[in-house]
Amino acid sequence: MNSRAVQDAYSSLAQQYIDLLGSMDVVHPDDVRLIDRHLQHLSGLVLDLGCGPGHLTGHLHAGGCEVVGIDVVPEFVAHARRTHPGAAFEVGSLNDIARADASVAGVLAWYSLIHVEPGQLDGALVSIRRLLVTGGVLVLGFFDGLVREPFEHKVTTAYRWPVDEMADHLASAGFEEVDRLQRPEDGERRPHAVLAVQAV
Repeated sequence: MNSRAVQDAYSSLAQQYIDLLGSMDVVHPDDVRLIDRHLQHLSGLVLDLGCGPGHLTGHLHAGGCEVVGIDVVPEFVAHARRTHPGAAFEVGSLNDIARADASVAGVLAWYSLIHVEPGQLDGALVSIRRLLVTGGVLVLGFFDGLVREPFEHKVTTAYRWPVDEMADHLASAGFEEVDRLQRPEDGERRPHAVLAVQAV
């Protein structure tokens, strides 16, 4: 699915998404600890790609991180700017990030690649790797699954990925795994995975 279609799908449901997921209260404490452990200490710019309502950007900024939230959905960016006035936010997508190669210390991609079709994933990961300095960190959150498969997400089609398969794609794009976290299905929450990787 192209980025414009994803943008339109999220724009049409932006307020519902903000109300449901736009707060740190809904982020699992284990996820917060992992994000902080790998991104909060970095010296240099961190990008929150696909920042949504901006709560994770705001959290990182409040902890002293030099962070910019970027999202393709203007409604999310407008909400983020109102809610976290001290943090920086931009409208943009992975395809047109106005940053030089090797200029970023860290990237948070929290469920922002879930709608990328499998055949386009490697290109997206290479684009992120290009932004990062050697030794820079990517924290990637996504839907865990026993097999790679599409499913009907509440907004638009998304993909589950086996963690080891995602790790292989990251390795091919120039990353080395440094941490992982998996959590099984919990009520309405689907199985969840996070990989923290370093640019090599």
